[in-house]
Amino acid sequence: MAEIDGGRVAAKQLKHSGIDTIFGVVAGPMIEVLAGAQNEGLRVIGCRHEMNGGFMASAWGYQKKRPGVLVVGSGPGMTNSITPLYVATESAMPLVVLGGSAFAGTRGIGGFQEADQMALAKPACKWTGQVDATDRIGEWIHLALGKAASGRPGGVYLDFPGELVAAKINENGAQLRDAPTITPPAPDDATVERLATALAEAERPLLVIGKGAAWADAGEPLKTIADLGIPYVCSPMARGTIADDHPSFANAARSMALGNADVIVMFGGRFNWIFGLGRRLSPSTKIIQIDVEPEEAYSGAAIDELVTADARVAAGRLGQALRGRRLRSADSDWLKSLADKSTANEAGLRASLEDDSTPINPYRLVKEVRDALPRNSIVCAEGETIMGICRSLLPSYENRSRMNAGTTGCMGVSAPYALGAKLACPDRPSVAVLGDYAFGAAAMVVETAARVGAAPIFVVANNEGIAGHMIQDFMLPADSPKIASLLPARYDKIAEMVDGHAEHVEDPNQIRPALDRALAADRVAVVHIKIDPKARRLSGSNYLQ
Repeated sequence: MAEIDGGRVAAKQLKHSGIDTIFGVVAGPMIEVLAGAQNEGLRVIGCRHEMNGGFMASAWGYQKKRPGVLVVGSGPGMTNSITPLYVATESAMPLVVLGGSAFAGTRGIGGFQEADQMALAKPACKWTGQVDATDRIGEWIHLALGKAASGRPGGVYLDFPGELVAAKINENGAQLRDAPTITPPAPDDATVERLATALAEAERPLLVIGKGAAWADAGEPLKTIADLGIPYVCSPMARGTIADDHPSFANAARSMALGNADVIVMFGGRFNWIFGLGRRLSPSTKIIQIDVEPEEAYSGAAIDELVTADARVAAGRLGQALRGRRLRSADSDWLKSLADKSTANEAGLRASLEDDSTPINPYRLVKEVRDALPRNSIVCAEGETIMGICRSLLPSYENRSRMNAGTTGCMGVSAPYALGAKLACPDRPSVAVLGDYAFGAAAMVVETAARVGAAPIFVVANNEGIAGHMIQDFMLPADSPKIASLLPARYDKIAEMVDGHAEHVEDPNQIRPALDRALAADRVAVVHIKIDPKARRLSGSNYLQ
């Protein structure tokens, strides 16, 4: 029987577990894992930096509903993966980092790239493990994949001492593990009846949809409830769980909805800073939360009841219980009042959306993106000014079709997210709309995209800095050198460097033609748009957060 090394064992278990794509940066002692993956027929995406690779893998995993896998080398290679692990854990995205570490015979005496990698990883992860034998590598990877995707998804770190990666075993000694069948948690009949009664008797009911509902594919059963005339708002990355053009969608009146609802049912979300820590709700509001993690009963919000259940299962049961009931809210103007507020808020933006001036108004830019994108687009938005405007204006229509800076507010995610999502969903447009500061944090993903033949589109809104000139001009001492401001660089030239599609736009009337050409180019594209560096988000215009 042939012998194989530990890297090939790892690759066999990944393939056996349904992973067909991995991300990594070539570095010892993990080259055998990348080589093994190639031998096993996995697609290996070689990245320029571990942080970008981690974000790509997270987005790929979020779209595919299985863990994204990042392979990194020892020392700095591994420490570069800590930010993606932290972001994945806080944003509930499944990520497994396989990290090489120093060889046993060199530890404690200054071995090459020696570091206490387990200790470094632990605060950023939901689980960590360390391989202790080459013939157990398959079992360890089985555990890591399961921990990353089960319950609330998150980041997992698995450490590979170098000698165990290089060691060889008989191929029949590579024991592979099968994933178990998992029955999602469901609410009991009495709980379902109690929730249905609360919603039916509420004068101002509200559904709050978090990305846990997007992860659970809860869109269809949630739509059944919304079809009854019950309004809903979404967290930023839950947009599209129910299409944004549903008549019960109330994000454009989000503050009014949250502040005046008398019964709120939260599906797969958290009352963290994205929902004002739960402190902006009326003290008299009855709050019911549905989550796979019972610890969410304890937060900044005064939760009345937490139901430990899968969002899709719970929504389906609740929709059945509400079928045929007369809702008290049907006799009120609750939904109409939210729709009227939404209309008024949107009307306040009309002049900015139609602005023909130069430099380009960022609202006009986002309006043109909105009009150009197909309904099935995956949109990644990031930046200080531009992300807030995208939240206001860019709709989403399909599940898991919106990604942004997430729970951590991390900068540098959207460009690699857009590439990871495109690799996971090659038949859907994947578009990052991001500021020049955010793009600069990860711009070399353009080279990675070109090299692997992927065609994401990067729409770079260049206002020459973070928040344009506002921080530079008003928050730093007078006559400071460029700190928050940047040079007016031509970011489209990065696409030309790799024979991608490049567009440079300074006239608002040329935005749409440039976007149409990028969408039709079938290769990586950078659409560089010069926007007004002094433009700011309009007061009250961030209501779609």
